[in-house]
Amino acid sequence: MIVMTIIGILVSIAVPNYQWALIRAREAVLQENLYGIRSAIDQYYADQGKYPDKLEDLSERKYLRGIPTDPFTKKNDTWVTLPPPAEIPPESSGTNPQPVGAIPLPKGNVYDVQSGSELVGSNGVPYKEW
Repeated sequence: MIVMTIIGILVSIAVPNYQWALIRAREAVLQENLYGIRSAIDQYYADQGKYPDKLEDLSERKYLRGIPTDPFTKKNDTWVTLPPPAEIPPESSGTNPQPVGAIPLPKGNVYDVQSGSELVGSNGVPYKEW
């Protein structure tokens, strides 16, 4: 009976730690997937002079081997894509106090990508805002 009690106490301590470890691992995978997709979008833009029209364009043109799976939704078609802004805002440099006119951005529909999960991360920020 004493051995069973000790095993029960150890299990009750280990299970929450295991669950947090799984969540942290999924968060690390999400960060890596977002970094990889965003990097591929930037490479596509640098090569093609425009943003991709859809995420599948990245895998079709071999910028990605495939669209990664969102570790929280467990699907690869739940990514939320954001369109590019209408134009780059004017900037002023220290040497030229006059702002340069706004520059229109090239066409394309995928400027950024976010998770489709409605869950909140361990840092208090929803995964869809990462």
